[in-house]
Amino acid sequence: MAGRINLNADIGEGFGLYEIGNDEAMMEIVASVNVACGMHAGDPTVMHRVVVKAKERGVSIGAHPGFSDLVGFGRRRIDMAAADLEYLIAYQIGALSAVAAYAGLKVTHVKPHGALHAMAAANPDYAMAIGRAIRAVDRDAIYLVTAGSEMEAAAQRLDLPLAREAFVDRVYDDDGALQSRAVAGAVITDAKVAAERCVRLVETGEIVSAGGKRIPLRFDSLCVHGDEPTAVAVAGACRSALEAAGIAVVALPDMLS
Repeated sequence: MAGRINLNADIGEGFGLYEIGNDEAMMEIVASVNVACGMHAGDPTVMHRVVVKAKERGVSIGAHPGFSDLVGFGRRRIDMAAADLEYLIAYQIGALSAVAAYAGLKVTHVKPHGALHAMAAANPDYAMAIGRAIRAVDRDAIYLVTAGSEMEAAAQRLDLPLAREAFVDRVYDDDGALQSRAVAGAVITDAKVAAERCVRLVETGEIVSAGGKRIPLRFDSLCVHGDEPTAVAVAGACRSALEAAGIAVVALPDMLS
């Protein structure tokens, strides 16, 4: 049984007058956040608000780069040349790094968003492009990936710090892949169910798939998606359940120390 785990959330996904999720409430719960960098969501003011709050709460911040797809919230697949993707990712990491300097913080990790995450998990060219961007901007930044994915392989080939992630609010298919959001029930919104699943996952290292199959997972971090209406309740229930089970919730860099 693990004595500690990282709990992270994707946040900063509003822009202008539009607010998505409750960023401040999430930062009272999780230990690390993945901040949208202005392409699929987010803007400089939203990023600044997030990093200032993260500094107050002692929460580590990561870049959450996505495709340039504001209308589709970064959930539409886009085919790009690897070099173009690399520069797009570097651009977004650099943007958050610059805003983070206002709060005296560094970007500790990078986690791709949405369709980019799904494509990079399976496409070695995309996975390597993201990795090269991380290495160019800050080779000490952690590449936050799914275990067994092309992103994991890219991080290893590029000798980047690596952390693996599992999802407490998403259903897994029998092959270990995340079930499509198009499937009813693919996102877990019941806080009690998510909390029980969270503790069981940390204690056993296994997830129970949609078909009832027990799938072993390697992970250093558990993610709750901050854009869901139930996100705060789910994250809060997960943290409370973990701590009640004697499992400490720590920032992502502490998982690798």
